[in-house]
Amino acid sequence: MAESMSAKRAADAVANFLDAQRYTRDEVLGDPGPVPAVPGAYGWWFKEIPGGIDVEGCEVHDGWTLLYVGVCPGPPRADGKPRAPQDLRKRIRYHYGAGNGSADGSTLRKSLGVLLGEELGFALRRVGSGKRQTFAGGEAVLNRWMAENAAVSWVQHPEPWYLEPKLVKALLLPLNFQDNERNPFAAELKRRRRDAAVKAGKLRVLAEWS
Repeated sequence: MAESMSAKRAADAVANFLDAQRYTRDEVLGDPGPVPAVPGAYGWWFKEIPGGIDVEGCEVHDGWTLLYVGVCPGPPRADGKPRAPQDLRKRIRYHYGAGNGSADGSTLRKSLGVLLGEELGFALRRVGSGKRQTFAGGEAVLNRWMAENAAVSWVQHPEPWYLEPKLVKALLLPLNFQDNERNPFAAELKRRRRDAAVKAGKLRVLAEWS
């Protein structure tokens, strides 16, 4: 009985997540923006599918396809040290490229850029001191692509790291490659990201881009 109740709660949580309203980049970065400064989980939906990903079995609502989920903050650190303050508003705005948002601090942006770089005319590069890798001037190009093709939804949750594995287990999410071995694209995405990083390491370091 307890197991069936737990399964029902998980199913309800997934359904609630999928029913959340989606917002475009312009809406999120508006003033005031709609994203609350609280913990939670977010989902990224796309009109155009990046890199020819096979999206069979993915959730599709009103022409938007769900490809990635994330949470903020992450789980407590094993060493007990506090994490840097993080919430839905900060994280979603960063993914959309607000402020200094770039591939260096966004797994989503790095994956999208690796998949779209050849089509859109940019590549991963070392910048500044050479320790960071971004798409340099291509970050602005990626911002424009996301403004036209990406939307984000979210749900509030006090401990979202408990919700994330339920979502990854229940949904087909091609852009989630951590703890998502059942998705056939996960290994391919890891390989493409690794190859892009290796190529960037062989190119000259660029000045910081803003």
